[in-house]
Amino acid sequence: MHLHILGACGTFMGGVALLAKRAGHTVTGSDEKTYPPMSTLLESEGISLVEGYDPAQLQPAPDLVIIGNALSRGNPAVEHVLNSGLQYASGPRWLGENYLRGKRVIAVAGTHGKTTTSSLVAWILEHAGLEPGFLIGGVPLNFNMSARDGADLFVVEADEYDTAFFDKRAKFVHYRPHIAILNNLEYDHADIYPDLESIQTQFNHLVRTIPGSGTIVCNGQDSNLSTVMDMGCWSDLQRFSLEEGHDWRVKMRSSDGRSLAIYRDDELLGEAEWPHTGRHNAQNAVAAVAACVAAGVEPGTAIEALALFKGVKRRLELLTQAHGVSVYDDFAHHPTAIRLTLEGLRRRVGNARILVALEPRSNTMRAGVHSNELGPALVAGDFVWLKTTGGIDWDPQLVLKTLDGRGRVVTNSDDLLSQMLDKAKPGDHVVFMSNGGFDAIPARFSEAIQQRDHEAG
Repeated sequence: MHLHILGACGTFMGGVALLAKRAGHTVTGSDEKTYPPMSTLLESEGISLVEGYDPAQLQPAPDLVIIGNALSRGNPAVEHVLNSGLQYASGPRWLGENYLRGKRVIAVAGTHGKTTTSSLVAWILEHAGLEPGFLIGGVPLNFNMSARDGADLFVVEADEYDTAFFDKRAKFVHYRPHIAILNNLEYDHADIYPDLESIQTQFNHLVRTIPGSGTIVCNGQDSNLSTVMDMGCWSDLQRFSLEEGHDWRVKMRSSDGRSLAIYRDDELLGEAEWPHTGRHNAQNAVAAVAACVAAGVEPGTAIEALALFKGVKRRLELLTQAHGVSVYDDFAHHPTAIRLTLEGLRRRVGNARILVALEPRSNTMRAGVHSNELGPALVAGDFVWLKTTGGIDWDPQLVLKTLDGRGRVVTNSDDLLSQMLDKAKPGDHVVFMSNGGFDAIPARFSEAIQQRDHEAG
C-alpha cells in the first residue's frame, strides 16, 4: 500500500512514516521544509521526500494520504485531497487502527513528563529483554531514536493535543491502550481547549477506551485526575505518589531525588541511584515501574533499570561542560515544568549560580494564560532572560518583577547571546528553555564557552 504523509518531518509524523515503512508499506512524504535530522533519517529508510505542498506530489494518487495536525484548510495539498476525493486519515487514527492493532499498547498521558516517562517505560522493557516498539515525542538517549518497530509491546506517548483539522478529539483516543499512565493534568493548549474541564473530558474519553482487564497507573496526588477518575473507571486503577496511602510510592532518599526507594502497598521493593533530579522525575520513575510491572516485568528488574536510564534529549540535557560552565538544553514550556526542573537543578547544584534563558513560544504561553505563574516558576534562577518577540498578549516586564531585578527582557538573539556570555563565569549552570529551536542560541553559547576553554588552555 502506498501511503503519502503530509507533514512528514515532525517528530510524531516522522515516526509514523518509519513505522509504516517497517510494516511493509511504500511511504513517501512532504513538509513545508524538509530538514535534518528527520529528513535524513527518513531518506535513509528509503522514504522519498518533497519540500512544499504542491498537489503534483499526489499524482499518481497514493492509496492513502495521512495528514498531520499542523496542516489546515487552505493548504494546496489538503485542498487537492478533498477536491479529488482521495482517501485520507490522521496519523493517530492510522496508527491506532492499523499498526497498533494486535499489539499490547502502553500509553503515557499527562500535561508534563510524557516524553521522559514514555522513554523510561521503553527502557525498562528493553532492559527486561522484551524489545518493545515505541513512538515518543523526543529522543530517548538509551535508544537515540524516537520511533522503533516492535512485535508485541508498544509504548506510545499519548498526546492530548487535537488529532487533525478534521478530527478535534485528542490524539490519544485512537490508541486503545491496555496499560495507561496518567501522570498529571493541568490546563494547557489554550488554542484548542477553552478550559480545564474540556481537557478532563478528553482524558475521560481515553479512560473509556481501556479494557476492564487493563491497568491505569494514575497520579494519586493530582486532584484534576481524581475528577477524571470520578467520571468513571472500569479498569484496574493503581495510584502512585510521593506519599503513603497509595498503591505505589516513591521516597526520595536524597534531597535532590537522585536516590530513590520504591514501595508497593508500603512494601519496599528496591532502591536505585540514578542521575536524574527532582520530585517530578521521582514520580515519573515510580509510574514507569508500576506500568512495567503491570506488563509482566519483575519489580527488581524494573527498579534496576532506573540506574541505567540516560534521559531524553532536550530534557535538561547537558550540552557541554567547558571553562567551568555547565550548559543545559530543556524543552520545558509550562510554568509547572519550568519550576520543577529549576527546583530539581537547584537541589543538585546547591549555591552555585543558575542562569536561565526562556523563550515563551507555545500558543498557550504566548496567549498569557499562565503569565501570573511564570515569574514564581523562575525564582530558583539567579538571573533570567526572557526572549520575546511580537505577538505575546502580556507584559514580560511584569513577569520579571517577581525576580527583584534578577531578570531582563531581550528581543534579539545576538543581544541575548552577548549578554549571557558576559554574565557567565566558571561554576555557573546555564539553562536554555524553549519548545522550539531558540535560534540555535544553546549551540552557539556552548561553542563560545568551549572556545574560552580552548583559549584558556
